[in-house]
Formats: sequence, C-alpha cells, structure tokens
Amino acid sequence: MNKKFILLLFLGLIACKGKVVQEVQTTLVKRGTFSEELTEEGTVRAVNSINITAPNISYRYGNLKITSLVNDGKEVDKGDTVIIFDPSEIKKAIITSQQQLEIANAEFEKLKATQQSEIEDLESDLEISRISQEISKINFEQAVYESDVTKKEINLKLETANIALERAKEQIENKKKIQQEDLFQKTLSIKQLTTALEDANSTVKSLFVISPGPGIAILKDNFYTNQKWQAGDQPYSGTILIELPDLNEMMAEVKINEVDITKISPGLKVEIKPDAYSDTTFSGKVIEVANLAQNKDSKTRIKVFPVQIKIEGRSGNLLPGLTVSCKIKISEITGVLYIPIESIFKDQGNEFVYVKTTSGFKRKDVKIGAVNTDFAIVIDGLAENEELALTDPFLNKDEDKSKKETNSNGK
Repeated sequence: MNKKFILLLFLGLIACKGKVVQEVQTTLVKRGTFSEELTEEGTVRAVNSINITAPNISYRYGNLKITSLVNDGKEVDKGDTVIIFDPSEIKKAIITSQQQLEIANAEFEKLKATQQSEIEDLESDLEISRISQEISKINFEQAVYESDVTKKEINLKLETANIALERAKEQIENKKKIQQEDLFQKTLSIKQLTTALEDANSTVKSLFVISPGPGIAILKDNFYTNQKWQAGDQPYSGTILIELPDLNEMMAEVKINEVDITKISPGLKVEIKPDAYSDTTFSGKVIEVANLAQNKDSKTRIKVFPVQIKIEGRSGNLLPGLTVSCKIKISEITGVLYIPIESIFKDQGNEFVYVKTTSGFKRKDVKIGAVNTDFAIVIDGLAENEELALTDPFLNKDEDKSKKETNSNGK
C-alpha cells in the first residue's frame, strides 16, 4: 500500500509541476580579486621594420611596372633581389643617349680639327703680313736719298703693313676666343649627355631592388586594388611595396570602441593569444593609445581608437599579420563577490540565478556589477559560498541547449 502511495505521489508531482529537475553542474559564489578586462581582436606587426619602396626615377623613363615580386611571407637574406621592374623604356633611353653621346664626341673632334685649320690659315696670313711689314720697313730705311714724294709713298706702305700685321694678330686672338667658347658649349653638351647616360644606367640598376637585410617579406596592399602588390602593377616612385619587419620585437594593434577607450591607458597589462596557436599565451602591455578616432570600416559610423600593445619575449610563432585575441586587464577590485557569467540568467531585463537548497534549486534575483569575459561582480542578492546552477535546472536537455544559445546571444 505504501509503495502504491509513493508512486501515485510521484506521478502527481510530475503532473503538477510539468517539469523534472535535472542533474546540473554547479559553482560557488566566491570572494576575492576581480579583474575588469576588455578583450579585442588585433593584428601582430613588428615594432621596428624597414620599408622597401619603389625607386625614384625620372618622368623621362615612363611609368614603373613590376615584372617580378618576392612571394608574400618569404624569408629573404640581405642582398636578395625582391622586386624587378620592367627596364625596357630605360634601355631605349640608354641606347638613345649612347648614340647622341657618340655623335657629340665626333662633332667635338671635328670642331677641334676645323678650328686648328682655321688658326693655321690665320697664322699663315699673319706671317705674310709680318714679311710684308719687314719689306716695307727695309724699303723705308733705304729711301734716304729718294724724293720726298717717294719717301712719303714708302712710309704709307710701311704704315699699311704695320696695320695689316696688327689686324692679323687681333684676328687670331679673336678667333681663339670664339673657338674656345664653341668648344666650351660642345663640352657642356657632352657632359650633359654623359650625365644622362650615367643616370639611365644607374636607374636600370635601381629597377632590381635588393633586400637591405634579412627578414620576412610582407607585401603591402595596392591602394587602387585593395590587394597585395603583384606583377603587372604600376606603383608611383616612393610607394611602399614591401615591409621587412624586425622579428626581435613584436607588437599587436587593436581597435578599441569609443565607448571603452577612456578605460585604456599606457602601462596596462595584456594577455595575448594567437588564433593560430590557441594553446599559447603571451604577455604584453599597452604602450600607445591613439589621440584621434577613425571609422571602424567604410560601412559604419562607429568610431574606434588604435591601441598598440608591446609583446614581451620572442617566439617564432609570432609573425606579422597573425590575428590575436588581446585581453586588456583594466583594473583589479579586491574583496568582492563574483560568479561565472554562465550562472546568470535574464528575464525581461531582470537578472537572476538558481541557488541550490536542501529542497532543490530556487530562483533568486541578483544585482550584477562589472563583467569580464568569464565572471561578474555580485553587488546584491548572494552570499559567499552559496551554490549556483550553471544551467537552468528546470529544462530538459533540448530546451537547455536552446536556452543557452538564446542567453548567450542576449549577452
């Protein structure tokens, strides 16, 4: 009779409640130090790096065009060729400069020969004038006994010879000055052509860009295509094409929402986990907080502030471009009650927990304070060491799973 009564009572309880209490995991309300934290995704990059840029070339050689580029992420040594640009236009300029220089040198030699011939002709004329002047001088000296008319005629011839001699000398001096200026102009032209040829040869060498040191070549993005630079692209002179990071010092950059940026300051400790190596954790600290905000992306007006985090130590796993999860430890509050966020439930904006009692689990409203990724401070409603359910004890497994998903999305 007693057995039947107990069975009927159990069935009655099921019918009345409509729910069966499930066996659930529990946790205790703890008192201790609570860490206020902010977790954001970031990207690893080197603290120090060398930028490899497109060479500066004259507009005379046309546009730069990449014909060969090192693979993104490839390890390179000092002196390795990392970029090659199309040299065809500059080679044409070299050929043209060489031809012009050869013509100019030939013209220079021809000019010197012509000038030499002209001077020789003038010197011959000078010698004739000198001889004529000497003859006139002798005739004048011997005309002592000649008539006055004859003496006067001889004297006029001597004066004419003297004038012709002086004029011949002046013509030679003037001609030499003119020739010197012509040679200077031709020499200047040759120097300009030589400089142009040297510049073209130097420019050709600059089209074969070598690595200034060892490291991993990180290709930058082409701002026109939003893709990494590749063969066929035409960058402007001075454009940064490759970053060569120093892997001895690494940092992470995260973007903090404008709502939370006032909590962040240099010196805060950070726990860093690479997404690719989730079982590895690195330590770091905030070293710089940007003063100016920027748009999170082109599709939203949300403002973010770039924050730089220095990563302590060195590891071969920390490579530029890796995505990392950065947990910034904002502050620590001692002597507070805290519970796992999994034990907190919400109903129409009110937060509550399930406290375990001798007769089962009992719903209890609570007031929650600061929250981090794992725990929340309890301001009111609980005491230390009270035992809480980590899942709703009054749901079956399917409902429990659905409730968890809804609760997670709500948070």
